[in-house]
Amino acid sequence: MPVGDGSVGTFWDHLDELRACLFRILGVTAFFGVAAFLFKETLFDVVLAPKSSSFITYRLMNADYFDIHLMNTGLTEQFMVHLKIALYAGLLLASPFVLYQLFRFVSPALYANERHYAIAIVGGAYVMFILGTLVNYFLVFPFTLNFLGTYQVRGDVDNMLTLQSYIDTLVIMSLMMGVVFELPVVSWLLGKMGIISKETMRRYRRHAIVVIMVIAAIITPTTDIFTLTIVSVPIWLLYELSVLIVGKK
Repeated sequence: MPVGDGSVGTFWDHLDELRACLFRILGVTAFFGVAAFLFKETLFDVVLAPKSSSFITYRLMNADYFDIHLMNTGLTEQFMVHLKIALYAGLLLASPFVLYQLFRFVSPALYANERHYAIAIVGGAYVMFILGTLVNYFLVFPFTLNFLGTYQVRGDVDNMLTLQSYIDTLVIMSLMMGVVFELPVVSWLLGKMGIISKETMRRYRRHAIVVIMVIAAIITPTTDIFTLTIVSVPIWLLYELSVLIVGKK
């Protein structure tokens, strides 16, 4: 297997190259993580924006005024949340560099046509993951938070949401939506391998809709039909897009 300069190296040459690659990845990720940690106000302005009716999604939907109050219940909780969110932000900001470094390490071992497919798969997967994260941040999570955060069984029973609960829900839903948005990429790859076809996906469309509803129910912790629809429609559109992509493989 060639090393970074194109020459064929020994196992130890590849190990040194991998170590250098990992050090560069860790260095850049740490840099962005520290930068995110230092810009605390800006970081949490973004993270906590959906808890208020002034958020852009609510304003576009002319939602009623609300402002969810978050509380802290642990001595170290706020610091640990700050540290965790800074790490996530650092990974997200460094992810293009991380993918480039990993591809740069493995690409010398690939043939030209394999390199072409690798770029398409990795690039498409990255774009779709980021798109899924954005859809969750601007659409799915705000409506889920609005419903659960303001729901009351009685007027004298107040909601007391913790910061940890808010952050965990946002992160988990973002990851799940990012993974779900990989459907077109996975379908394209399976189509290339001859495992699925356009006709097969059309034949099982009704079964797919049932699965989509189940996935939407898992992603959203609510049971109201409005939130389930908000999540299900983008996934259904992804499925239809996948049908078109597989048909043009």
